[in-house]
Amino acid sequence: MTRIFFIGAAAALLAACSPQADDTLQGYGEAVYLTIAPQDGGVIASMNVIEGAQVQAGEVLATLDGARAGFQRDAALAAAVRARANVAETGALAEGVRQAEASRDLAARTLARTEDLVKRGNASKAQLDADRAALASADAALAAARAQRDAAVRQLGGAEANLNLAERQLADLTLKAPAAGTIERIYRRAGEVTPAGAPVMALLPPGNMKVRFFAPEGLLGKLSVGGVVKIACDGCRDGLTARISYIAHEPEFTPPVIYSLEERAKLVFLVEAIPSDPAAIRPGLPVDVTLK
Repeated sequence: MTRIFFIGAAAALLAACSPQADDTLQGYGEAVYLTIAPQDGGVIASMNVIEGAQVQAGEVLATLDGARAGFQRDAALAAAVRARANVAETGALAEGVRQAEASRDLAARTLARTEDLVKRGNASKAQLDADRAALASADAALAAARAQRDAAVRQLGGAEANLNLAERQLADLTLKAPAAGTIERIYRRAGEVTPAGAPVMALLPPGNMKVRFFAPEGLLGKLSVGGVVKIACDGCRDGLTARISYIAHEPEFTPPVIYSLEERAKLVFLVEAIPSDPAAIRPGLPVDVTLK
């Protein structure tokens, strides 16, 4: 932030010493970095890139030590294997349900025979009551066996979810580039401990460069989102343009890159534009923006 402030202020002072067209404004290049950070903390086991390296999307940038996450994954896998065995068709719970169903069917058939015998006067009322009680008991046993099996199925779902989470956490210890670009900063090195969410490095995709400038109120009528402006800077090739992507609705006084006495009292509006050649603009580089 200090570097950009100094460059911007110096550019403004230089511009104040030389005549400038009414439709030429001062600005600077700004980068929108992608911060690479782990979702879980740990020790950085390897750093595969250096500052300034060009990387491709999906390329492995760094890895964190996965010993602890590996143990958690192994424990989750063992729990999932046990849960799968419990609900398997050849497992004990499924066999218990089948036996309970068979016992219930037998009790129902026995009761039916007893009821028929009672009608014929060949069985006692006591036998009928006993067979009815046996059927009720078999129904309860079957319901309990099915409930136990259903609970095991739910436990399997939880075990599978825990396993998926453990595998994802283990995979997340490998930091990959979300897009192609340049490694601009590396904040931590191999062997250091990084907390969860703490930046490890900053990646700058080519399309994440933009130009920021401040337009006086009187020039807002010439600017529109999607409009094109010309940009120029020291060492840049001729013919660079940028397409306006944002125009602030609220005005500002004395933006950070404008400090000349002539500009200090004016209302200005922040404008951002995407360069046609992002690689030609460097972060913090002063640029002249000319309205087309």
